[in-house]
Amino acid sequence: MRYYLDTHMPRSIQLLSAHRGFKGVSVERGLSGAEPGTNAAYIAMCLFLFDSIEDFMDAFMPHMADLQGDIPNYTDIKPVIQFNEVLISRSSQFGI
Repeated sequence: MRYYLDTHMPRSIQLLSAHRGFKGVSVERGLSGAEPGTNAAYIAMCLFLFDSIEDFMDAFMPHMADLQGDIPNYTDIKPVIQFNEVLISRSSQFGI
């Protein structure tokens, strides 16, 4: 986790945030499953927020080999990539 947080993610954020469509990022660690004492479904998640899938691809593709080539430095788990549409997003700054 240290390498992921201290090396891989700062590099990923630096490269991808340079694109005009970049809106934000969150990096999360799985703590547990729904039942007490069970493992989380995912050890970690990185959620990049872009204006569109095309913007993400434009930002990612020039750096794909570098970023994906770094994966063995922090895990042997095959990454799962999924594209989502954000429908509702809130933060504590809105008093929720």
